[in-house]
Amino acid sequence: MALLTADMQDKLLELLKEEGLVSSTTLTSALEESKQTKQPLFALLSDKHIIDDEMLTHATAQISGVPYVNLINSLIDQKVLELIPEDVAERFMVAPLAEVQNRLAVAMVDASNVQAVDYLSSRINRPLKVFMASEAGIRHVLDQYKTDLSSVDVAAEASKEEAEKEEASSIKTIVQDSPISRALSTILEYAVKSRASDIHIEPLESALKIRCRVDGILREVMQLPKTIEPALVSRIKILSNLKIDEHRVPQDGQFAVKIANKEVDLRIAVSPVVWGEQVIIRVLDKSGTIMNLEQMGYAGRGLRAIRKGIHQPNGMILTSGPTGSGKSTSLYALIQEIKDDTVNIVTLEDPVEYKISGVNQIQVNTDVGLNFATGLRSILRQDPDIVMVGEIRDEETAGLAIQASLTGHLVFSTLHTNSAAGVLPRLLDMKIEPFLIASTVNTIIGQRLVRRVAAKRDTYQSTPIETQNILATVGHLLPKSPAEVAQISQDLGYKDLPLAGQNAYTLVKGKDTPATPRGYSGRAGLYEVMDVSENIQKLIVNRATSSEIQKQAVAEGMITMRQDGYLKALQGLTTLEEVNRVTADTV
Repeated sequence: MALLTADMQDKLLELLKEEGLVSSTTLTSALEESKQTKQPLFALLSDKHIIDDEMLTHATAQISGVPYVNLINSLIDQKVLELIPEDVAERFMVAPLAEVQNRLAVAMVDASNVQAVDYLSSRINRPLKVFMASEAGIRHVLDQYKTDLSSVDVAAEASKEEAEKEEASSIKTIVQDSPISRALSTILEYAVKSRASDIHIEPLESALKIRCRVDGILREVMQLPKTIEPALVSRIKILSNLKIDEHRVPQDGQFAVKIANKEVDLRIAVSPVVWGEQVIIRVLDKSGTIMNLEQMGYAGRGLRAIRKGIHQPNGMILTSGPTGSGKSTSLYALIQEIKDDTVNIVTLEDPVEYKISGVNQIQVNTDVGLNFATGLRSILRQDPDIVMVGEIRDEETAGLAIQASLTGHLVFSTLHTNSAAGVLPRLLDMKIEPFLIASTVNTIIGQRLVRRVAAKRDTYQSTPIETQNILATVGHLLPKSPAEVAQISQDLGYKDLPLAGQNAYTLVKGKDTPATPRGYSGRAGLYEVMDVSENIQKLIVNRATSSEIQKQAVAEGMITMRQDGYLKALQGLTTLEEVNRVTADTV
């Protein structure tokens, strides 16, 4: 916030009182404490959560006569960001916003700094329109600066020249003496800033292709000369403690780095392919926050079923879905929901993606014989109340998990199946007796991830075919009359649901911007939550198929993943195309 004169501070306090944001009693008490502790008054009010930075910045802008802008959720076009270099933006805490009639609109923490405004204006050679924003808002925009990948091209050219001079046997020298390290660092930084979950380094016949998976979709970032491949792959192997002279068999490794002020774990998989060695890097952002169930998209009947299941004294809660569908994140959210000082929670994970305070987390290490089965045996001797097993992969682990739930433990785990109903036959395949499954499994979650529509969006009315699909999928769930809207919306967990008899429905489509390729930003979950009732237990004992179990669960009120997706599309969270894409293999 800008420096304030004594007169401006008095005006600011009066404004806060007039707007009812701070009472006279609170202000008097805060003034007294400020004098005693010698702490600035506004810092004290902020520490006590009486006012927040946005509120204070808005009020300061009002008495200063400077327009205010809230940037906490803003997305800025990359072309606009390029108008002010990132280092200059950070030095002056300024964020470019938009071009308006040959003027550049910018937001600053200290909008009254005339010298800074003049310098910036002369630097970009155009007049400025200045707004005031909070430091948190400015930093949100600064985080959107994309890493410039041009330095990778420079490194590639340098490596190409060196490769032409050196023989293949001197790869280690190339790695030590070339700019390959900077090139790798730049690629990793670009991936982290783009929120990529994976980096694919793929050799072609005459080039090296770099792709990043953002919001579940792979996108090509760049192609590099083929000559850079040996040095880049060797550099990754060295960092991962892998054998650089082994090119015939796959190798797995890991290392941690700090990129863009974030601690990031990298899981490395190197595989020999036709044109060289492919490297897949899984990016695990250790600074990521664990969301609660509502934030992840659980709602209505499914949310109630989960909370019923996790508050049982024992049994199993299982999540299912393909790789990358958010199963582990769901387990973390469940643990966050049930975590308490009165229970001992022990997890067995591969890898430990997020560290949770108050939870005993164990990392699988197959090199020393610590796999899921041996680790689970050890956990059961540690007096646990709740056990989380990262994944049930084999018969031994499945059997131990079942035994744990039978002996008074609540067990969370994941399985790779296409739907919630598919979990039960999968356990049968692992030679678990049907009566054991029926008596131990409390709740099963099936899930997929869809891309969220970005903040900049357009709405449209559904076409006749889309309307027909909506009615066929969720028409029986929607309210039939305005009198039913409140009750059904509460039951399903979605606000203001449209009526079932409409001729068209308001849907959203993503507006494509440089900041949000293809109009999407972030992801949300589609869920189906099956409460294992007595009727479903009977089907399990009789070895029913997954389709029979699914049919019974739907009859008992389960919302399927596709139905959940259509309800979220009607809420404007995602598009019908996204829902159809990820639920194509479900009912």
